[in-house]
Amino acid sequence: MKTNFAQLPAVPRFLAGGLLCLLIAPWTSAAGPLEGDKISSPEGDLVVRPINHATLALGWKEQVILVDPVGGAKRFEGLPKPNLILITHLHGDHLSVETLKAVATAKTRLVAPPSVAEQLPDNLRQSTVVMTNGQRATVEGFEIEALPAHNLTPERLKFHPPGRDNGYLVAIGPQRVYLSGDTEDIPAMRALKKVDVAFICLNLPYTMTEEQAASAVREFRPRIVYPYHCRGSNLEKFKQLVGTDPGTEVRLRNWYGP
Repeated sequence: MKTNFAQLPAVPRFLAGGLLCLLIAPWTSAAGPLEGDKISSPEGDLVVRPINHATLALGWKEQVILVDPVGGAKRFEGLPKPNLILITHLHGDHLSVETLKAVATAKTRLVAPPSVAEQLPDNLRQSTVVMTNGQRATVEGFEIEALPAHNLTPERLKFHPPGRDNGYLVAIGPQRVYLSGDTEDIPAMRALKKVDVAFICLNLPYTMTEEQAASAVREFRPRIVYPYHCRGSNLEKFKQLVGTDPGTEVRLRNWYGP
């Protein structure tokens, strides 16, 4: 039944508005805790929720981090609102202003490189911490380092030139999480130490081959690795190339729906 506040003369307007808020509240708060893979630590579980392609959610206690949210509001129905959004670069499979408007709240903080911040409307830009390669910041209680993310192969440099885009290393509780963004197996990736969870991109012509990605993983040896951004890639081949001797668990997940 549709409520017509014009038919409620005995109810002051401000109370009628409050009733409307009460009607809306159950819908806006319907999302429960983030569900997904659980990675345990003495301080609690890190929750990993693959969403699509390069988009994922990370949950820590009552906080949620979204990475490169795109695809419109419907893709995020049923998920809790994010405290923090990390954006790696400006390509359309990583940046969607309309999606950001739909998923961010007035309290959500964003982290992005300058090339992304320039694309944002004023209200989102004011909530954004702009970071370039090598910078560190603590945002919403998470220690974040912006890392290089770029191509090496000459014919691919036009996709991701050095210095423009970010990868991120994020301390989430006691666990260190690496988000590669779109990149090849650059020295900054290979030099990583003590990474608990890594998200490593694949697919040509934009990022890496299975051989490049596996070689880098074998060098920096994360405890767990999720290949993502992997449409058209052979993930079983990647897993085989990583092998078991580095002590890395390769987690293959469905990033592209049924």
